[in-house]
Amino acid sequence: MIRSLWTAATGMQAQTLNIDVIANNLANVNTSGFKRSRADFQDLLYESIRAPGVASSSGTKVPTGIQLGHGVRTVATQKLFTQGDFQATQNQLDMAIEGDGFFQILQPNGEVAYSRAGSFKLDSEGRVVTSDGFLIEPELTIPSDTRSISIGTDGTVSVLQAGETEATEIGNITLASFINPAGLNSIGRNLYLPTAASGSVITGTPGEDGLGTIAQGYIEMSNVSVIDEMVNMITAQRAYEINSKAIQASDEMLQLANNIKR
Repeated sequence: MIRSLWTAATGMQAQTLNIDVIANNLANVNTSGFKRSRADFQDLLYESIRAPGVASSSGTKVPTGIQLGHGVRTVATQKLFTQGDFQATQNQLDMAIEGDGFFQILQPNGEVAYSRAGSFKLDSEGRVVTSDGFLIEPELTIPSDTRSISIGTDGTVSVLQAGETEATEIGNITLASFINPAGLNSIGRNLYLPTAASGSVITGTPGEDGLGTIAQGYIEMSNVSVIDEMVNMITAQRAYEINSKAIQASDEMLQLANNIKR
């Protein structure tokens, strides 16, 4: 009886974490470049009261046995890097990646981070930066007399300056990819850092070697589906409720056993 109390408690703990993951997904439904997470669970160890396959008599064996599980635990919160919807902005510095790949972002500590969010801006020196002022890598500087900016699908950046009739190429945007992007470490601010699980970074030209292409004037929206998350939330809530009912039932059975009189 006591075993069921602890088993149901693990179920409640797991569903609490599941709700936490769902809440974070819903909170970022309008975050550009955000990738939803999914909680993965697995059952805990089993107590074998009667092992399957043991001999029950001469020439016969038990076909199934008796095994009692001890609940559930969370083993991963996996990022799902499916493509988000595109939103047209008509902003010359907004970029979306069509396909695989990440923008390279240089942090103030000199470490390169990676992002799917392509909402870029200019700082006071004309450099292309994120909303936090972090430089894109490789660094791009837009001349002060630029009238228009053109970014090709292969990452080629050209500008048309005042008094000129032809655009001038000023640099290229390179993308990065990983063998296992789900193994990246999320650090907030739409940034990821590589880990031993993600594998080494592979950089290249957009549109080559499996990398996606760049779409100027668009941003990639979150890949969170509100409907799916609401269904997941209802399922998690009901699972939490039924586990609490199991604890209540176990408690009532213990109470009956305690009230038995001779």
